[in-house]
Amino acid sequence: MANRWTFWIAWTLLGVAAIMALAPLYWMISGSFKLQQDAMQMPPEWFPKHPTLENYRKLFTAGDLWSGHRPALRWLANSLIVALCISISAVTTSALAGYALAKKRFRGRLFVFWAVVTTMMLPRQVALMPLYLLIVQLDWVDSYAGLIAPYLCFPFGIFLMRQFMEQIPDELISAARIDGATEWHVFWYIVLPMAKPALGAVAIFSFMGAWNEYLWQLIVTNRPEMYTLPVGVSKLVSTLTSFDLGLAMAGATVAFLPMLAVFVMFQRYFVKGISVGALKG
Repeated sequence: MANRWTFWIAWTLLGVAAIMALAPLYWMISGSFKLQQDAMQMPPEWFPKHPTLENYRKLFTAGDLWSGHRPALRWLANSLIVALCISISAVTTSALAGYALAKKRFRGRLFVFWAVVTTMMLPRQVALMPLYLLIVQLDWVDSYAGLIAPYLCFPFGIFLMRQFMEQIPDELISAARIDGATEWHVFWYIVLPMAKPALGAVAIFSFMGAWNEYLWQLIVTNRPEMYTLPVGVSKLVSTLTSFDLGLAMAGATVAFLPMLAVFVMFQRYFVKGISVGALKG
């Protein structure tokens, strides 16, 4: 009897937690189908009585505000280019650095590892000014290089890959080398296939971080055609005479969909990558 009560209490608490977590997402999506007067109505309208696609039409046909044609499509493309480049670079550099720190023995290895961990503790805002001055000197303002370069390496990804690769038996790598495998073959055919869960976790974290980045992208872009989707939607809403909640919700919904797609693609690796990577090597 006690076990049954425990079961139902646990599932009830999980259900309440799930509802609380999904409520903002539901409010965002439902609000994107409401006109301004319905979105601002009090008491709030939980189910759209007059659903409309007007907000999405305004979002993707707002070319009259700037010289660009359908700028939201350009913003979406910019966000995809930036996030994909950062994610690919983060996965690549994290795998290489994690392998070196986990399986190579060289002087200063622990110092390098703890230096990487230290960079994770620094607030991002601390580096904004020196990064911006460097980007200005390189003439990378309003360019993809300026948006991507500061995030090519992912310290948390290096930490996660190092911790995960510590779990790979050294005997397996030694056996491959005895059989004549080169360093590249060991890394590509033995280590990377076994590290897929951690690679998936790094891909999710790096893509979501790059996609949601707002402050740096706002600072380093001036021309509307170089805006990313978060910056562009923010600028679009701010140019209107009054705050349009429905339009903001539509922009947030469009920005959410690529993150959902990436998570669905890599979610089977996500939990295992975090749980195993968190173990002490």
